[in-house]
Amino acid sequence: MIRALIVTNELKIIDDVPLNRLSDADVKWFWVDFDAPTNEEVNLLATHFDFHALAVEDCLHFLQRPKLDYYEGYDFFVLNTLNQDLLTPEEIDVFVGNHFIVTFHFSHSRQIEMVRKRLMENEMENEKTLSRGSIYVFYLIMDKIVDEYFPNIYRLEDELNEIETKKTIQNLIEDVYGIRSHLLKLRRIIFPMRELLYRILNSERVIIPKEERVYFMDIYDHLLKLSDMIESNREMTADIRDSYISLNSNRMNIIMKTLTVMTSIFIPLTFIASIYGMNFEYMPELTRRGGYFTVLGVMLGVGSGMLIWLWRKGWFK
Repeated sequence: MIRALIVTNELKIIDDVPLNRLSDADVKWFWVDFDAPTNEEVNLLATHFDFHALAVEDCLHFLQRPKLDYYEGYDFFVLNTLNQDLLTPEEIDVFVGNHFIVTFHFSHSRQIEMVRKRLMENEMENEKTLSRGSIYVFYLIMDKIVDEYFPNIYRLEDELNEIETKKTIQNLIEDVYGIRSHLLKLRRIIFPMRELLYRILNSERVIIPKEERVYFMDIYDHLLKLSDMIESNREMTADIRDSYISLNSNRMNIIMKTLTVMTSIFIPLTFIASIYGMNFEYMPELTRRGGYFTVLGVMLGVGSGMLIWLWRKGWFK
């Protein structure tokens, strides 16, 4: 589906116009949105808008890393939105020129819909917004994309703050690894978007007026904040993981120490018992009255001596 709107020289919006209306003399700028387009509609990128073949190819190859390409008369951007349920990236491709903006996406975009709704319904700000042109619409789209990163970060932070209430260590560590996996997914989306904004702000070739750069700087600040939140939360999960590993190792050491003490005591007792468990006929101790109790006493003495020796060595501390 293709949706086109135009803004006239009198700053009036006309929605759902045919594409042949875009070149009229009274058009100040226009916005065309390709929402889950058919193959015939995709061909219009090259035939009607005359976009570069490499840019069209990038639109068709999902999923691209956020990037910026310069072409004569327009700039091409690849943006990554966030699927709120799966925490996976979804792509929006944007062509931005002085007098137009063209958006392209294979799946329905909430961000695009919200910006269109704002343009159509917010009459009080319409004249001021529309006078800024297509670049301001591009800012609104990016701002909505970045704003929707925050809820998941806050949710993961809350889960980390509540993780101490877990009843068992096993449940705790499973949740920690789950949170860490989600943070990694978000990191793979947010960090490339941050790099893209850095390029936009530091490039002299991007078609952004100086007075509009402050708005993109605000988005960049948000991305920096998101990046810091992700890194701090990843460090927290790493600390919890390391603490779990240390605790597990300490428990294992205590178990091994206990088993070693028991083995050290019973090895000499087993040795004595094995000697008198042999079936030789001529063993003098076997015929002595009280030999059984004598051997038990020796074994008790050896065991007690081993316990005292190990205690003095500090094995029970």
